[in-house]
Amino acid sequence: MKRDSLEYEQALDAMVAVLRARAATGAEPLTYGDLSTELKQLGHEVPAHRGQMSYLLEDASLRESPDGSLPMLSALVVLKATGRPSGGFFQLARRDHFQRLGDETELWQRELAVLAEHYSGL
Repeated sequence: MKRDSLEYEQALDAMVAVLRARAATGAEPLTYGDLSTELKQLGHEVPAHRGQMSYLLEDASLRESPDGSLPMLSALVVLKATGRPSGGFFQLARRDHFQRLGDETELWQRELAVLAEHYSGL
């Protein structure tokens, strides 16, 4: 699956829908494997630990927050072993687009709280 292909855009639409629904019901994190399974049930093969998953998560956050002011959907996805997002989430959060500050735990917890608040009313 290549970025900017129809297949990629359809998988991205599905991912955004899954993560928005998750955010609207309290922003409880899910593992990469669980997200992969949900996407597969919707007809999209996105391996949990391959490049496509990272690109889709980044693009989901960018799509939902084009100017960086809204919460990052990718904060909902965590590693099974740690229960925390991967390093890619924190790299994205600190880039110029989002400019999130604070230590990793603080940044992530704040992002989850804002996700729950923002999406609960949608």
